[in-house]
Amino acid sequence: MEKEHEVASGVHNYSPEQSWVKPNDSILLERLEWFKDQKLALMMHWGPYSQLGLVESWALSDEDGEWSRDDIDWEEDMEEFKRQYFDLNKTFNPIRFQPDIWADLAHQAGFKYFIFTTKHHDGFSMWDTNETDYSITGKDCPFHTHKYADVCQNVFDAFREKGIAIAAYFSKADWHTPYYWAPGMERKNYMWRGPSYDPKHYPWMWEKFISFTHNQIMELMTKYGRIDILWLDAGWVGKRNQDIRLGEVVENARQHQPWLLTADRTVGGLYENYITPEQTIPDQPIDVPWESCITIGTSFSFKFEDEYKSLREIIHTLIEIVAKGGNLALNVPPQPDGRLPRKACELMKDMGEWMGLYGESIYGTRMVAPYYTDNYGFTTKDNYVYCFRLYQDKDHSYQDKEIVIPYFGEVERIDMLNVCDSLEFYQGKKGLTVKIPPVEGEHTPIAHVFKFS
Repeated sequence: MEKEHEVASGVHNYSPEQSWVKPNDSILLERLEWFKDQKLALMMHWGPYSQLGLVESWALSDEDGEWSRDDIDWEEDMEEFKRQYFDLNKTFNPIRFQPDIWADLAHQAGFKYFIFTTKHHDGFSMWDTNETDYSITGKDCPFHTHKYADVCQNVFDAFREKGIAIAAYFSKADWHTPYYWAPGMERKNYMWRGPSYDPKHYPWMWEKFISFTHNQIMELMTKYGRIDILWLDAGWVGKRNQDIRLGEVVENARQHQPWLLTADRTVGGLYENYITPEQTIPDQPIDVPWESCITIGTSFSFKFEDEYKSLREIIHTLIEIVAKGGNLALNVPPQPDGRLPRKACELMKDMGEWMGLYGESIYGTRMVAPYYTDNYGFTTKDNYVYCFRLYQDKDHSYQDKEIVIPYFGEVERIDMLNVCDSLEFYQGKKGLTVKIPPVEGEHTPIAHVFKFS
């Protein structure tokens, strides 16, 4: 496979477009069209690590974790730190978790599907698994007696009730189970993202890990209602000598859920049904299904006093992604107590207001040239073309009486959504010259949206 695209430290690379394999199954092809219609997902990383406001899992890896250890006075003894981290389950007690409120807010904001971390690399399971006690319902976790203790069950049910599809994030790595980070192996105590042993030398141990992983996936696929997407992280598992026979468990899952899409990140092939850039937007449009996961603040997991993106930045990001053919998965991390941060809630409500006005230009659309150029983005649906003119804060060009839009297709009519119908225009060598009516208001709009007939 071609070299993966390089992105920032601590962020996964993403597969090149050429690695995508078109499914043969007609149901999956239909579901990929459904996926491309959705455009906007809510993503959540949440677990015991949220209590400290640190990056999920990564600080546990001696080889990979340096970038994740900022802002905390770490134990010098990394073995003691690992013990402290793995003991965070004993204090995780999010008694203010209200799944119905999460789902209501997501619905108001216009999210169409929900990506939830059922398990990150640290191995803590957010559902009632039979494979390990290291879970939200394990007896060591004080939340295990709460009415919402099976977090996945309650949050999936609440979101489905609002018509929001479910994507189950699942890390193929598990740094807690002794079948992956097995003690007493050749790595000693110096861990990395992979197993502590060579699976070729210990095939019986690796088989235990495969069985453990398959059993956990099948629990999620058979006991938690309709799952639309199995979102698989830890792309290093499945490469080189870490084969977990993923196809076997996915095909088994599809016996129960034939519509199931899988995002086997950075692996390519039959089970990476769509590509997942992280904290980045591709430079050019991508003509295969893709989704960019981007944080509402600076971190995927909850971070105290995080710096949030502005509504303008979020909407501009969404427009660029959609114009280039992708979906935006906006990550909003819950607090340790189970609430969503106040600032995040405000931004989500504001997103909902904007999408309520302009959602027709986003949902269900497809790419159209010239895609995304300068401060313009374009989408198409139902024989219409939508054009976004993006503005930065305090950009007074929104008051221009005439603009030139770099679009060269045939146009019979131009409306300005929520402003004015049937604008005066003419087509020339530089594109569409459009006369703009006076726009009221003291604040620079996020974007103006034009509809070409």
